Amino acid sequence: MSNKKMITAALPYANGPVHIGHLAGVYIPADVYARFQRRSGKDVAFICGSDEHGIPITIRAKKEGVTPQDIVDKYHEIIKKSFSDLGISFDEYSRTTSENHRETSQDFFKVLYEKGKFTEEMSEQYFDEQANEFLADRYIVGTCPNCGNENAYGDQCEKCGSTLSPSELINPKSMLSGNVPILKETKNWYLPLNEYEDFLNEWIIEGHKDDWKPNVYGQVKSWLNDGLKPRAMTRDLNWGVPVPLPNADGKVLYVWFDAPIGYISFTKEWAAKNGKDWKEYWQSEHSDLVHFIGKDNIVFHCIIFPAMMKAHGDFVMPKNVPAFEFLNLENDKISTSRNWAVWAHEYVEDFPGQQDVLRYALLSSAPETKDNNFTWKDFQTKNNSELVGIFGNFINRVAVLIHKYYDGIVPKPSGFSINDQLTLNIIRNIPKNIAFYLEKYEFRNALNEMMNIARVGNKYLADEEPWKTINNDPARVRTQMYIAVQISAMLATFCEPFLPFTSKKLKDILNLKVIDYPRSHFSPLNSMILKNSINIESKVSYLDLEWDDFAYILDEIIPANHQINESSLLFSKIEDDVIDFQIQKLENTKQSNKKTNPNANPMKDEIQFDDFTKIDLRTATILTAEKVEKADKLLKLTVDTGVDVRTVVSGIAESFTPEEVIGKQVMILLNLAPRKIRGIESQGMLLLTTKPDGKLSFVTPDDSNVENGIEIG
Repeated sequence: MSNKKMITAALPYANGPVHIGHLAGVYIPADVYARFQRRSGKDVAFICGSDEHGIPITIRAKKEGVTPQDIVDKYHEIIKKSFSDLGISFDEYSRTTSENHRETSQDFFKVLYEKGKFTEEMSEQYFDEQANEFLADRYIVGTCPNCGNENAYGDQCEKCGSTLSPSELINPKSMLSGNVPILKETKNWYLPLNEYEDFLNEWIIEGHKDDWKPNVYGQVKSWLNDGLKPRAMTRDLNWGVPVPLPNADGKVLYVWFDAPIGYISFTKEWAAKNGKDWKEYWQSEHSDLVHFIGKDNIVFHCIIFPAMMKAHGDFVMPKNVPAFEFLNLENDKISTSRNWAVWAHEYVEDFPGQQDVLRYALLSSAPETKDNNFTWKDFQTKNNSELVGIFGNFINRVAVLIHKYYDGIVPKPSGFSINDQLTLNIIRNIPKNIAFYLEKYEFRNALNEMMNIARVGNKYLADEEPWKTINNDPARVRTQMYIAVQISAMLATFCEPFLPFTSKKLKDILNLKVIDYPRSHFSPLNSMILKNSINIESKVSYLDLEWDDFAYILDEIIPANHQINESSLLFSKIEDDVIDFQIQKLENTKQSNKKTNPNANPMKDEIQFDDFTKIDLRTATILTAEKVEKADKLLKLTVDTGVDVRTVVSGIAESFTPEEVIGKQVMILLNLAPRKIRGIESQGMLLLTTKPDGKLSFVTPDDSNVENGIEIG
């Protein structure tokens, strides 16, 4: 097995924040795996960065009336901070607009070009005449020929997962103008993927049938069975990495050529900062390359990028591509366009100090083999029943009893019963089980095994009942609490990949960082002893222990007479009102999505029919108008209501001059109770609306000759 682990996580588009679907399907599992490999003594490079050249960036920029650079600068920082706040331990998080990335991706393209790996082809591409631009795949929407989805993109249908070309779409339209595009001839450079079919078949179909996830293997096999076609590696766009050829003005690298090279360019940045050679991670047979992605990226990471690296000739192929399925939210597909999501940065704000609760909830519902669902009620249950009720409850009881009985000093055991030995044997085997599942990318099973440490601990205390035994057999309680402390230390150690913030707090409670062990404390078979020292008298810090080392400890993790610190709550119960607030946020989003006018304000509180019948709306005419002194927004109006002539003070001066409103026929709420405004008694309210430019507009009768005083209802 290779010592180096080159771990990548799919580059998020820098056109919006990351949400729980991204976290559950890519970033948290990748982080767990990277943390586990580091603790196992591997030389890990965990690499990611913002994809800043995708079409979604330019679409968002056009909508907001800013530049693409403005968009990526904004969201790169939001995304990067969200990952940091949630404990995603990237060794390097960079961006594809960096100079280093531009040079790396252009150099990669030039190597393939100089080797003759591209074909130059003239083709007809969709062109938006109004926008005067060629349309990249994601600028074209239409009906998917496979599933009938009317919002399929020119390169992929996100509903059925089919890979498409723009020419396959039914009724294509430009996302720039909404018009039907025309076909116009242009030249681009293509990578003939069909020439790599034999290589891909041998590498994946024959080489990874038994160790890759079925969803990944199945998709790749299906594409290869259908036959691959040449794919353009350049695009006619004005945002992206320029094609490094003299006759390629106005052309950029295809984003799925440019983006995965980001893994390489970002590794270069990390290696330069840390005195390492990036080639040892990308061009050495002693390095394992693993891509963590969502299922919609399988074709790019298992066919296009490997074909690119094979064409280049210097790079290793991925050992595994553990792609996850999608996570739904409250039984509905997560959608950034509909704002149907739980955003990472908002979660951190709404649940301060509870990052591990989200990590736990998402890992326990990770969409490993099929789409899964996140609900706020389930999130609450996982926290209250499992993290608080099982994990936190065990640790709190152990720490409280150690301080109550022994002033926080771990007691020396007085002999071990059969139940003691059985419990210790069970605990010692759990890390092997966790490792077994993580190496198979089965994160839910691994998480469950970690929680089994706490379950075993709770059962042990419940069976032994030291709070009862202390009165008649205090020597027995010393052993019971000694074993409970060892279980706590195992939890602190092996929860770290899953719950890093909790692990740190628990290690602080147990004061683990100050513990040193003599070499004689371990079995001679221990790998650390064999590789690190022949001096059996030297000492090893707890902090230096690797994952497998704990299986070779001959005695305890925490020795007798070790001082632990006062307990603090690892998890807090989440109350119903907190969850109800989150559910209401989603309900507000759902209602907002129903709007036919996105600028319309939400509906006010309901009124009863009897309340409505009390409203007296009438037609009226403004007779006179003048500005109110020292009030820029107010006009004093004299209004003929047909019932009487009365004074109304209205905040319309920023939209109308007095001269503009005189003689205007309007609608007035006649029976509104009078109130004084700037010392003037106002006897009614005029009906107005707000236009898109912020100016006010009167609601007027359709018939300009209608008499004053006519009731409206």
